Amino acid sequence: MSKTVHTDTAPAAIGPYSQAVITGNLVFTSGQIPIDPATGNVEAQGIEAQTEQVMKNLGEVLKAAGSDYAKAVKTTCFLADIADFAAFNAVYANYFTGKPARSCVAVKDLPKSVLVEVEVIAEV
Repeated sequence: MSKTVHTDTAPAAIGPYSQAVITGNLVFTSGQIPIDPATGNVEAQGIEAQTEQVMKNLGEVLKAAGSDYAKAVKTTCFLADIADFAAFNAVYANYFTGKPARSCVAVKDLPKSVLVEVEVIAEV
């Protein structure tokens, strides 16, 4: 049986999905973009600032699920521009210090024209 996760300290879903779902001993987060949960808007500019906001959002969703960055086993990262790869990695590395498995790809567009989106699978 699965359980949906919701927290007001991360952005609400902007579509018909949950912030995360727990099944068994794993939590699967939906992709987080750099929406500021206090305003509901994308306030951060530039890849570093947007990545920081994404990480804050993911941290809140993981916390609500009873998990954290240290329990991450897999991430999937989407960049609007692969030229941002190094700058993204510099911020990402501060949060995912356990170096989970990861895929990172450049995509044509992301919701709200943001520069980055990240989703996580972690143990609970």
